[in-house]
Amino acid sequence: MALSPDMTQKISTMLYGEEGPEAYMRKQASAGDGEGVNGVGGAVIPADGSGIAEGVLASEGSTGYVAPLRGSLKLPDQVSGKNGYEPVNGDGEELGDDQAEELGTRLGTGATGDGLSFDAQFYPYYHMLNDKMQHLYRQIYANALELNTSFAPVEQVNMDQLKNVFEAVCNDHPEIFWLETAYACKYRSDEICVEMTLRYNRTAQNLEQSKAEFAAEAEKILTRARSLGDNNEKQEYVHDALLEKADYAVSASMNQSAYSALVNGDTVCAGYSKAFQYLLRELGIPCYYCTGYSGQDHAWNIVGVDGEYRNVDVTWDDTNPATYDYYNKTDADFVGTHVRTGLSIYLPACGQSYSGEGGVSASGNNTVSGITLNPDPQQPLTWEPGAGLGTRNKVTVSGGDTCDLGAAGLTASMVEGSMKEYYEDCLEQMVEQGTGQKAFNNIVPKYVLNEVEKAYGTGAYQKGYVEEGLKKLELENFAIQIQVEDLGGNYYRLYHNINTW
Repeated sequence: MALSPDMTQKISTMLYGEEGPEAYMRKQASAGDGEGVNGVGGAVIPADGSGIAEGVLASEGSTGYVAPLRGSLKLPDQVSGKNGYEPVNGDGEELGDDQAEELGTRLGTGATGDGLSFDAQFYPYYHMLNDKMQHLYRQIYANALELNTSFAPVEQVNMDQLKNVFEAVCNDHPEIFWLETAYACKYRSDEICVEMTLRYNRTAQNLEQSKAEFAAEAEKILTRARSLGDNNEKQEYVHDALLEKADYAVSASMNQSAYSALVNGDTVCAGYSKAFQYLLRELGIPCYYCTGYSGQDHAWNIVGVDGEYRNVDVTWDDTNPATYDYYNKTDADFVGTHVRTGLSIYLPACGQSYSGEGGVSASGNNTVSGITLNPDPQQPLTWEPGAGLGTRNKVTVSGGDTCDLGAAGLTASMVEGSMKEYYEDCLEQMVEQGTGQKAFNNIVPKYVLNEVEKAYGTGAYQKGYVEEGLKKLELENFAIQIQVEDLGGNYYRLYHNINTW
């Protein structure tokens, strides 16, 4: 599709300012406000703009997650402020060359973790890393198991790389509840780390007793869960049991650990999420610890059940009365409340199907298709109209393409099956979102996507919903960009980033 250079530049300036999208994303990622990384323009932020150091990932590809605009988040009053996740933090101390050399001659590597392996289905963060970083991950994990404090990294890494690998270990292993999410590092003048120091909470003082307490409390929930029929029932029971077991308390001791939720009964989002992760994994259900931003730094879970990934925010369901408002939700459901950050952007997208085997890597499928629809292209799009959706799950459209709701993990109610429905949905969401830089999304089958492409190529979409939306908002100007995600089965999610003023 050919685009007008002047219009494309104008839209880019409206959405990202004079600095452009790449600089804008890097600025957001490195703002130092404790809010982590944010996706802009419906795209997945590349690794070098997300706080992920160069040379860490096995691949910089996407698993299909598309971050919403942080500015579009609208938090319900009943859950606003219910966060508490503390991102991993490393204190650094630079040594002189002589000090670093002397330290290197006497400091050993401790436990190296050689020979360890981690199932990709249950330890996704390990499999995001390249071989070198996996080696360091195994060393950190092994030393934490043995309560070793200080050791020399088995690989040459800088502080940023070390932080990413430590984050991966913490995110994959809720069972190491005695490991703090902060550590210390000494490094040479070239920023290569020569010593890493792990920190442990008070449970490490009598670790065997603490492990027994943790296992006993977990087993109270697991025993009942194992007796249930299928994984859906087990997941729901664990969700409800945690809501009964734990209370949200910002002042909770060791609140970044699963121990705080299961044994102490007071925790924050990190504790809820790690406890949920641990319990479901013990039941053989893939459950990942996901970190991000929801007004403040926040943590929740991604669960794989019945061939689909879903978001679960146990913390936000722990209200009075308890709810399922944030239980088994797609990324589309979370687009106005949750933004993933750090390595979690490489966890699988929620709302797509999966095989149940092989786990996750940073080079997954269902990536953003790369189609970007902008107003006023130099040449209109070619297109061919198709048949209506009808009432069947499978519909053959022009060119012999078949739309399969089951293959995309969708139901008919989730899909805008005609241009009329698409325009109505866009108008409703545009007006509901209000003025300024906002984001919304919807799902269409391929034959509607063809017409959407035509509408944005000829400008017909403006009369379709934008003019009415601006009238209702009492505004005159807009800029819009759309990214398209292939959901499979010839269905597509359209991510709209719109600026109105």
